[in-house]
Amino acid sequence: MNTILLFNFLGPEMLVILFAILLLFGGKKIPELMRGIGKGIREFNAARATVETELKEGMKDAERRELEEKSKTAKEEQ
Repeated sequence: MNTILLFNFLGPEMLVILFAILLLFGGKKIPELMRGIGKGIREFNAARATVETELKEGMKDAERRELEEKSKTAKEEQ
């Protein structure tokens, strides 16, 4: 199924969804819910950034080791 079609909500459908959320959680709980969602997104982005930096560092280390191996091999051949 196409993901674009899954999230292609028009005005009336979005209003119904927002009204259902308001009924389920109440007006006082919605700010707490949004804060929780925001906190979750921030934590996810922080974890993603950490993994990304670790991968980049690992790739740099692998390249450095490979260059050291090549230079060591070249010195031994001379």
